[in-house]
Amino acid sequence: MSKVESRLAELGLSLPEVVPPLAAYVPAVQTGEFVYTSGQLPMVAGKLGLTGKVGAEVTAEEAKEQARICAINALAAVKSVIGDLDRIERVVKVVGFVASAPDFTGQPGVVNGASEFLGEVLGDAGVHARSAVGVAVLPLDAPVEVEIQVKVRA
Repeated sequence: MSKVESRLAELGLSLPEVVPPLAAYVPAVQTGEFVYTSGQLPMVAGKLGLTGKVGAEVTAEEAKEQARICAINALAAVKSVIGDLDRIERVVKVVGFVASAPDFTGQPGVVNGASEFLGEVLGDAGVHARSAVGVAVLPLDAPVEVEIQVKVRA
């Protein structure tokens, strides 16, 4: 078991199966020393736990947990390409999309769920640049979607 997966186990977590694509794309792709994931929804066992807009049907705290689930799914997508998560040298960038009620402005706090999780699991290698974007709607009416870019060792 990799050090990263051991750390996940310490947190009471394990990597899920990669979420199958909902359209014409792949969950992750490697080019050179970088892996880019597609946007990951907060799917657990093939289903969304919550739907709706953050600041309306979904609280910011609930959405933050959903962003964490997105990050777990993103790591699973990275592993599907590189085989061993210990090859991650650094998370370079995280982009989080938050389906937001018109007056909701707490997108950075929601995406912290993904960012904090990556730091918790990967330590200094999990520190990254980031964007947190409010959007009108996401696929399947998900409250949040997260994509990551990582640099990997050969």
